[in-house]
Amino acid sequence: MSRPTTLRKRVLLTGATGFVGRQIHRALMADGHEVRALLRTGSAGRLAAPAAIVEIDDVFAPIAQTLAAAFEGIDTLVHAAWSVEPGQYLESEENLACLSGSLALARAAVSAGVGHIVGLGTCFEYALPADRLTIASPLAPTTLYATTKLALFATLERYLAARNVRFSWARLFYLHGESEHPSRLVPYLRRCLASGERAKLSSGTQLRDFLDVAEAGRMIASIVETEQAGAINICSGRAVTLRAFAEAIADETGRRDLLDFGAAPARATDPAAVVGVPNLLPRAPSGPQGD
Repeated sequence: MSRPTTLRKRVLLTGATGFVGRQIHRALMADGHEVRALLRTGSAGRLAAPAAIVEIDDVFAPIAQTLAAAFEGIDTLVHAAWSVEPGQYLESEENLACLSGSLALARAAVSAGVGHIVGLGTCFEYALPADRLTIASPLAPTTLYATTKLALFATLERYLAARNVRFSWARLFYLHGESEHPSRLVPYLRRCLASGERAKLSSGTQLRDFLDVAEAGRMIASIVETEQAGAINICSGRAVTLRAFAEAIADETGRRDLLDFGAAPARATDPAAVVGVPNLLPRAPSGPQGD
């Protein structure tokens, strides 16, 4: 006999033009869900896939009437928006606006009868370094960014439980891939390799949990289907040294000789190990099943 098809959800997605949000959007569409994007005015041209659009001047300073329209008929909120200006976001005051705005968004979702909220967190909520981070691992953020993310998780977990709204918290690990900011590691390496310049790196002994952002998008989109509640590690579960990761990229062009390990000092705040233990529930099998 055949398994029933996946229930199509009506999803409101914030951050749909961002590094991670673009991939979530694509994955939701591929899964057959109906997506409505809550976007800053004028940013619709950067969408990666078709969507109904609700424009707003500032997602984190929402107008009640706009939110009411945005949430009309919505089953699930996937909140991927946050201020992540490279080189600034870790201690930026914008994190406070993102925290307060996210709480307002969640309250509007509850008022509109939304039954499931998915938020995005960070592996830096955990106490680091650690090479086996489970969702039960100690939490000890050391930046304003991670602190406000954890504050949002803790507040919404309690607030939504009291209102019978399912809550999922996707903790992102080291993502790389399409639309990555040029200052990040992988674009830097590819730029050096393409131009024949030496890539100045630390010793490369740090253990990391790297994951392609497209896979992360698919993993987060699957939570809309499974409705898995609580904290969820969006990670590969594989420990890879930064050196091995860089060498794999260099091997694509046969230019390991351009990797200059030890030429750059390791940052004092850079953890020796950040590796997760996956706990994402699998999707239900699809297609015809035997009797």
